[in-house]
Amino acid sequence: MTAAPAEGKKAPEFRMETLSGPKRLKDYAGRWLVLYFYPKDDTPGCTREALDFTALAAEFDAAGAAILGVSRDPVSKHEKFAAKHGLTVELGSDDAGSVSKSYGTWEEKSMYGRTYMGMARRTFLIGPDGRIARTWQKVTVAGHAQEVLDEIRSRSRA
Repeated sequence: MTAAPAEGKKAPEFRMETLSGPKRLKDYAGRWLVLYFYPKDDTPGCTREALDFTALAAEFDAAGAAILGVSRDPVSKHEKFAAKHGLTVELGSDDAGSVSKSYGTWEEKSMYGRTYMGMARRTFLIGPDGRIARTWQKVTVAGHAQEVLDEIRSRSRA
C-alpha cells in the first residue's frame, strides 16, 4: 500500500476514463481540482456524496474548481449511476487501481472479522499549481461537499 501524498507535495499524475472520455491531471492545470475517492456506485453514502457535489457543482465552477469522483467501478456502471440519480459531476473509473494506489486510497479493511482490500473514502484538493492543497483522510459524507467548497473559497480570498 502506498501512503497518501502529503499536503504541499506535487499531486501524482493520473490518466483514467471518465464519463466524458480520458482525463489526466494536467487537464485541470490552472484550476482547483476536487479529487474524491469513494467505494462503490449506487450505495447509500456514495450516492449522497455524489448528489451533494452535484447540487453544488455550479458554485464549484464559479469558484474555479472542477470535481472528479473516482471509484474502481467501470465507466458503464458510472453511466447508469449518473443517469439514475441525475448526477452532473464527472466520474472516473480506476478499474485497474493505479490511481487509487498512487493516492493511498486502496487499503486493507475489515468487516465482521474478514479482511479485504477496498477503497477508502478520501478527498484531495489539488491547487491550480498541481500541488495537494488539502486532504480529508476521514470523510463524513454529511456536509462534506460544502466543507470542500468553503475551503476553496477561503483559499481563493487569501
